[in-house]
Amino acid sequence: MKYMLLMQFSEKTVDFPGIGQWTPEELQDHIRFMKDTNLELAEAGELVDAQGLAMPETARIVRAHQGGAPVITEGPFPETKEFLAGWWIVDCDGEERAVEIAAQVSAAPGPGGRPLNMPIEVRQVMSAPPTEL
Repeated sequence: MKYMLLMQFSEKTVDFPGIGQWTPEELQDHIRFMKDTNLELAEAGELVDAQGLAMPETARIVRAHQGGAPVITEGPFPETKEFLAGWWIVDCDGEERAVEIAAQVSAAPGPGGRPLNMPIEVRQVMSAPPTEL
């Protein structure tokens, strides 16, 4: 079964300084942890894809505009206090294993080497629309 693990940040759900305030060593340790985790998942045959996203200031919201060019709103978006930082798509035996993986990446090191305990949303990837549709 495939699951998407979404790493989301919010002022309400984290209690550590923004990544711009981390030391170079703390940042290197964090990135090394993520690379090692991805390698471990790949070697186990569970990693489908994993990506980090650029900071929210680079985001664009695009809306179709009937009869004209799309309407593009550039970030940052002050009304949004949370943002998606990255994701993993894993193919594993079931939800229990997906939750284990989410807990592992949640504990990535941050300032002082302490686990960040980031919130990771776990969602099953649908293989097809429901048959009743």
